[in-house]
Amino acid sequence: MSKIVKETQEILKQRIIDAVSSAVASGDLPEADMPEFIIEKPSDKKNGDFSSNIAMAGARAYRKAPRMIAESIVSNLDLEGTLFERAEIAGPGFINFFLSDEYYAKILTDVVESGADYGKSDYGQGKKILVEFVSANPTGPMHIGNARGGAIGDCLASVLQYAGYDVKREFYINDAGNQIEKFATSLEVRYLQACGKDIEMPEDAYHGADITEHAENFKAEYGDKYADSPSDERRKALVDFALPQNIAGLERDLGRYRITYDKWFRESTLHADGSVDKVISALKEKGATYESEGALWFKASEYGNDKDIVLIRANGLPTYIVPDIAYHYNKLVTRGFNKAIDVLGADHHGYVPRMKAALTALGLDADRLDCVIMQMVRLVRDGETIKLSKRSGKAITLNTLLEEVPIDAARFFFNLREPNSHFDFDLELAAKQSSDNPVYYVQYAHARICSILKRAKAQGVEITAPGDDELKMLCSDEERELITHLSALTDEIVSAAKSYDPAKITHYVIELATLFHKFYNAHRVVVDDKALMNARLYLCTAVKSTIYNILTMLKIEAPESM
Repeated sequence: MSKIVKETQEILKQRIIDAVSSAVASGDLPEADMPEFIIEKPSDKKNGDFSSNIAMAGARAYRKAPRMIAESIVSNLDLEGTLFERAEIAGPGFINFFLSDEYYAKILTDVVESGADYGKSDYGQGKKILVEFVSANPTGPMHIGNARGGAIGDCLASVLQYAGYDVKREFYINDAGNQIEKFATSLEVRYLQACGKDIEMPEDAYHGADITEHAENFKAEYGDKYADSPSDERRKALVDFALPQNIAGLERDLGRYRITYDKWFRESTLHADGSVDKVISALKEKGATYESEGALWFKASEYGNDKDIVLIRANGLPTYIVPDIAYHYNKLVTRGFNKAIDVLGADHHGYVPRMKAALTALGLDADRLDCVIMQMVRLVRDGETIKLSKRSGKAITLNTLLEEVPIDAARFFFNLREPNSHFDFDLELAAKQSSDNPVYYVQYAHARICSILKRAKAQGVEITAPGDDELKMLCSDEERELITHLSALTDEIVSAAKSYDPAKITHYVIELATLFHKFYNAHRVVVDDKALMNARLYLCTAVKSTIYNILTMLKIEAPESM
């Protein structure tokens, strides 16, 4: 919560405790241990700005009706020197507290004076978090699911940073295993076809146009040199040619999407440095494996998974889960991150308990791994779902999406729903420049405020830091709603960090824009009363600064004119 809100609540809690102590000392209440109680914001504004259940919580301890307890507390309550002007008893014994004008003045001053730091907190206490997201197989271009995962992962990392965590972003490159073998097969077939060989592409291979393009470029450079070479030699040459180009393409395309990683981690390094073998040995030493039918199995069912899983196949090759276990061990032990967060697709539900079981077997706290499961995206145009197949090569890629939809809209839209919800991405709406488009609506609010401030300056108005007396003039419902919403930003960021849900921030800033437009439509900013004008311009400045901070956090532009 903002500094002012936090201090106000802490002071209120202490004054309530002092009031109870005074009531006990005067004989109004009997001696008893202080009950646990809460202070919260009522959903209905008429019930005050804060409310406490202290009277209900203390009914058993003080052996009195809650209403009587509340009366004793209120009669002993001293609000002098606080930002509260009065307390009232409601219903069976709730105590409602009403803030003074000075509170709203201090909130605004805090927002403006905090500037670019407003919304940030030390909630995370600098704990190290690694957010791994997208991690698309480098065997082809990124699809629409990767586009959602990129926006969610990147914005989640930003939210965690604002909440006080030390955050790193990482892309895990699957440059070993079955996907690469399939990639090699696909390239080999297309290359041999280009060399005039009569060979069919396996149905389960990659049929995309990018595979054909790689094979043709390879032939253009090497001709028929590899046409009659041993298959292993030919496949290696093709992968060594195409894979680096794909990885560079992933980095380029994600950079265009405003995503920059701290590290691109290659799966192949885990095989090369012995990490994969070490994980197998460690699990054996823990007694967490057994052999059956020539394969090595992990006793995953003893560690929370629904069934055991194969680690090493009968042919001696590790399954995909082994390097993944080694990778997570590397994150949490070798590199010492306090927490690893994976942003995964909906098809990974079974993956999570398997990975947690492995970490538990290795002696780690499985709660140090958190997974954000992301549901599928449906692209919609003219109210119709666009059905496309990745295998046929006709999927909409990240690049083709960004050719049709502005980057700002893509990043904002993919964070409009919590990750585990299905999402219909309306291509027409995302490209629309109107208030129907939520990102345009928010950006327009920022641009509108910039225009207001610019016009005021052109008229010779100089905005100065108003005193509390001037700020207390901002007492209309619209102004108070706006200031109250501003005060909630830090709490909202912490809540988004706790729940791994950046959509809370897009919802917050949409509501902020709505409240600003509501205020602007109800009140003139540049008025004859100079003190009131200065206060309203200061309020505009606070809203502008907050919208800018949020859009910057989400890596979305905050235009000054539209």
